[in-house]
This record gives sequence, C-alpha cells and structure tokens, in this order.
Amino acid sequence: MSSPLAIGAVSAVLRNLLDNGLVDVGVPLSPVTVTAVAPDRIDLEDPEGTPSLNLFLYRTSSNQGWAEMGLPSVDGNGTALAHPPLALNLHYLLTAYGIADFEAEILLGYAMHLLHERPVLDRAAIRRALDPSPLGPSILPPAFQALTVSDLADQLEAVTITREPMDTEELSRLWSAIQTHYRPTAAYVVSVVLIEARKPSRTALPVLTRGIVVEPSLLPPYPTIVRVEPDHSQPAARLGEDVRLAGHHLSGSSVVARFAHRLLDTPNEITVGANADTTGIDLTLPTGGTAPEDWPAGIYLVSVSLVRPDETDPRTTNVAAMLLAPEPQLGGAVLARDATTRNVTATLDVVPELRPAQDATLTLGGVSAPVEPHPAATSTLTFELGDVPDGDQWVRLTVDGVESLLLDREAEPPAFDPSQSVTVPA
Repeated sequence: MSSPLAIGAVSAVLRNLLDNGLVDVGVPLSPVTVTAVAPDRIDLEDPEGTPSLNLFLYRTSSNQGWAEMGLPSVDGNGTALAHPPLALNLHYLLTAYGIADFEAEILLGYAMHLLHERPVLDRAAIRRALDPSPLGPSILPPAFQALTVSDLADQLEAVTITREPMDTEELSRLWSAIQTHYRPTAAYVVSVVLIEARKPSRTALPVLTRGIVVEPSLLPPYPTIVRVEPDHSQPAARLGEDVRLAGHHLSGSSVVARFAHRLLDTPNEITVGANADTTGIDLTLPTGGTAPEDWPAGIYLVSVSLVRPDETDPRTTNVAAMLLAPEPQLGGAVLARDATTRNVTATLDVVPELRPAQDATLTLGGVSAPVEPHPAATSTLTFELGDVPDGDQWVRLTVDGVESLLLDREAEPPAFDPSQSVTVPA
C-alpha cells in the first residue's frame, strides 16, 4: 500500500513522464516548461513566457473497484477491527499554453500522445521518477524529497492513465470555478491510488476448537457433506448408480439422505440406517418402478439426517449439490431425414421422464435443437434438427443444464462411450 504522499507522488511521476518524454521525442519547440500548479497561478501576461504544459489535480473520487474490498468495523467496545485502504481515482487537467500561433496545439498533441503510449505507470518508471539521484536530496525542494518515501511503486494495484471525456458544459463550469482563462485542455483519470490505513487494529487468532467438547481437529465437529461423488469419476450421477456423500463426522444411526429438487414438493429420501464410516456415506440411487417419474433429471440439493454416536437427538448436515444426468435410450431411437429440406427428425426415449417445466436440448453431429413442446410428463422426446451429417454421430442430451454422460472418464486417456452414438441416415 502507498502512504498519504501517494497523491503528490502521482503528480510528480506524471510531470516527469511529460518532461522527459518531450525531450526524447524532440518536440519542435524550445524551451518547454512542464508544471503542476493551479491554472490561476500561470502568468498569461508574461512577455518572456515560454510554451508550457500544466498538470492540475482538480478532483478526487472513490475507486468503485476497491469500494467493497473491505469495510471499517469495530467490536462492542469500539475497538477498530479493520481499516480498509483508501482507494482513490485522481482526475487531472492537462493544459497547453503558447505565445505564438499553434504552439499550444503542438504541445497538447505531443503530451496526449505520450500519455496514450504509457497507459500504465509501471513500478520501474515510478522509482526512476522519484529517485533523488544524481542531484542528491539536498538540492531538491523539500516537497519532492518527501515524495521519495511515498511507496507508490510498491502498492498492490497498478496505476493506470485513462482519457476522461468532458463536454463543453463540464469544461465551462470547471474553468469558471478556477476563475482563469480557458486554454486547450485534455482531461485524464489516474487509477488506482491505495493509501494504507495507519491506525492500529485488532485481529483475532484462528479458532482452534469449537463448542464445549474439545476435539483435536480444525474441522467443525458437526456432520458435514463436503461433496457428492458420483460413480466412475463422472460429474453427474444416473439412476441405479452408486453415489458417495463425502465429508466428515458422518457416522451414526438412523441415517436418511434427502434429495431436494426444484420440481419436487417434498425431497426424495433414501434410508441408509447405520453408517460406521465417519468420512462418507455410500448409497445407491433407485431404479425401475416409479423412479423415472419420481426422480427428474437436473440439480439436487442433498442433506443427511443422522444420530451421532453417544447422542440421542438427530442432527442434519449442510446441503451439497448433486447432478442427475438424463439417459437417452438410443436402442429404439428413430431418425428420419426429409428428402427436400435435408433436416433430420429424432425421436428417442429418455430416463428419467421429462416434466412439462423442464427444458431439453439434443446435440447430434454438432447440430443442436430444443425438444418439441410437451404439455405433459413424457419419456419420449422429439427433436427437429437441421442438416445433420450422415453416418455415426455422438449424442448429447441436456436437461435443465445437466448433460448426459458421453465420456468414459476411467479410460486412459478418456474416451467417448461407444453406446452414446446413433447412425444418421443419408
């Protein structure tokens, strides 16, 4: 973070950038003066005046990108717990002054070109601009000597320079407030300056134990599901497959897993009974019977209720997400091609069945199409696709954002599941 000297340091670095840049590019005016004072301090009547550039900080504003990075907070006694940095944008006017015709325009053009080519004040440039050598600190003005310890080059965020559009009305109000004559001007915003808080604050140590019972672990002593692990390293589960609810403190009796879905009025439950594994619960999703109607594809929120050893009251875990993938039944799929339009119509069965409030998309040979309207729950879906290439094509069926399982992730390297393809007629 920077010190409160950072605002002045930015002005000094910009002035140095312009001063050295005009010398390096060989501006066809000599000599040229670069200042950083208020415009009303510029003597417009000096007969011996030289062409000059002036950099004026006319406004500061809060940086919105850092506004939510931290909020001041205090404890019950009023002791400060956090002091976020002061994040500022600096708004500058770059004004060109000339005695003869076209001098101001030439100067402003070169200056804007220099800032355009240096949109970021890198750390090396900042250090060079604020380095008191080779003149030595004693020769420099006291204000500039102070800027050498601003720490601007060491702050976390880079300092950028951006043009700030201003219309004639804004410029007119601004120069009227300055109470001086208008000269050719360009506006810039410099972001971000992070001024570090200097007041002390109090930070609590990490919590080693929770509750009354001391446990030799940093894990909370409550039943917790960390993740849901479908079978075969797949990202989603399917009906009839094994699922592991991995976590900690999951051993106990009267174990019941609940699966909530947006289309279910009450969660589906799977009774596990007793579980001796504290790191996870293994269960199998139902299949057959009414499972295709009761378990719609999509996203489920999984939680577990259990009675911990040495306790009598049940505890409920947090919720974790599980994806239930649709299974296209490709053995009985019917594909037909229109001889005139070359479009392909695909009709296939799916498990579980698709409910009226669910969306489905079929991708076949790189061509995708939404399911045809289905006002009632159905296990037979129809898709009107475009000109799908003929021959064997891979099938992907997506229901409520969850895609059917096309990859065999246990193969080395991963391969497509050969059962997930159909033959498209020519």
